[in-house]
Amino acid sequence: MPDSPTPGPDASDRGGSGREGSGPDVPHDELEKLRSRIAALEAGRTAPRPAHHRTRAFVATVLVVLGCLLAPLGVLAAWTSSVVGDTDRYVQTVAPLASDPDVQNAVANRVTDAVMQHLDLAALLQGAAPAQRPLLEKALGKLGNSLEGAVSSFVHDKAKAVAASDVFARIWTEANRKVHSSLDKALTGSGGGAVKLENDAVTIDLAPVVDQVKTRLVDSGMTVAGNIPEIHTNITVVQSKDIGKVKTYFRLLQIAGDWLPVLAVLLVAAGILLAGHRRRTLIVAALCFAFATLLLGIALTVFRVVYLDHLPSGVSQPAAASVYDALTRFLRTSVRAVVALCVVIAVAAWLTGPQRHAGLVRQLWHSGIGAARTTADRAGMRTGPVGPFVHRFRTWITWILVAAAVLAYVLWSYPTGWVVIGLALALLFALCVVDFLDETDAGRAPAGGGPPAGGGPPFDGGPHQGGPERTTA
Repeated sequence: MPDSPTPGPDASDRGGSGREGSGPDVPHDELEKLRSRIAALEAGRTAPRPAHHRTRAFVATVLVVLGCLLAPLGVLAAWTSSVVGDTDRYVQTVAPLASDPDVQNAVANRVTDAVMQHLDLAALLQGAAPAQRPLLEKALGKLGNSLEGAVSSFVHDKAKAVAASDVFARIWTEANRKVHSSLDKALTGSGGGAVKLENDAVTIDLAPVVDQVKTRLVDSGMTVAGNIPEIHTNITVVQSKDIGKVKTYFRLLQIAGDWLPVLAVLLVAAGILLAGHRRRTLIVAALCFAFATLLLGIALTVFRVVYLDHLPSGVSQPAAASVYDALTRFLRTSVRAVVALCVVIAVAAWLTGPQRHAGLVRQLWHSGIGAARTTADRAGMRTGPVGPFVHRFRTWITWILVAAAVLAYVLWSYPTGWVVIGLALALLFALCVVDFLDETDAGRAPAGGGPPAGGGPPFDGGPHQGGPERTTA
């Protein structure tokens, strides 16, 4: 039986024309290493995965899924702890409502109804002294066909003026600061104080506003308003027939506080560490985390419509919408911040990966910086000892910049989506400066060709990138 022909270097190296002298000779040992590597890769693709690898992948998937499911609950828990648990944050949230036109109009309507119920219109002019009647008639203006309508309009104007004044803003802010603990009790199951839970509603007493309206009526000539007794009328902040049912879950979220979002992040991080393809798992987990949080934002919008549609007829829908938007503003801001952060992480993980398109983006990045550096060199700009220093410690500098961006986000009191984007752009600019300053001892900047300095991973110069890299001029 004749021996099988053994392919030699000439038979195996047929990437070119196959003719002798068409390209550089490749050593036989290098070809054997390539064959061994290709065989190992093909064996790895066809061989069944070990059982412990499948178990790790399953556990990693479960952890990532649990973390993503806890993501919206974590944002809700942080909102509950912040708005209800922090007095200053709560006052900062509701303070702008004092200048909201819809809230002012709702307050004026409630105060007007309460005052009109205690005014004796029949004895209004009869009880006034003869010397006061001209002043009273002038204050009331032309009564028209209805004394009640004219008086009601007059009272409403005074109430609207009080609601639009700085006095009401001060009363509103001070009242909400004082009753913050009562609001906490109301939303977690117990009532008391100026804010209480009655008939599945959270209400605020407007007695100080009524007193201000009475004072203005008396000052305007309607002295009989001074005989009105102390009136306690309420404005509804939140009302829902299900508020009594969900207060237990509200209390649980308040207890969880900031620990629930931390737990969600730790579960996702553990799943990424257990996964076999960590970079790919990181990208998928970040996008799933963002999607789960985005669902919370969509649910807030849907619930707003349902909530307003089920309000009783006596509650002002425009004012209720303003209150709802104010109370959920921090929650919506948190949703946007988390979504922006997850997208930034996913994009960063993809750009630093071995994918062909990611490599092309990195090449464009380094080529642009290399062109800018070449122009600066021609203009006579030199980095001096800074360039070699950056080249030597580039890895450390890069990680320090990344850690600084992460620390800034963590220490930011209430980061928004724009804060996340701003920090990402600032980090990108800092990395651009580092790449621009990176220069070897020989005075040549490595940007644009070869692997990044400082021990960073080289571009994946496999076949998908078109062969060996070329140094950018």
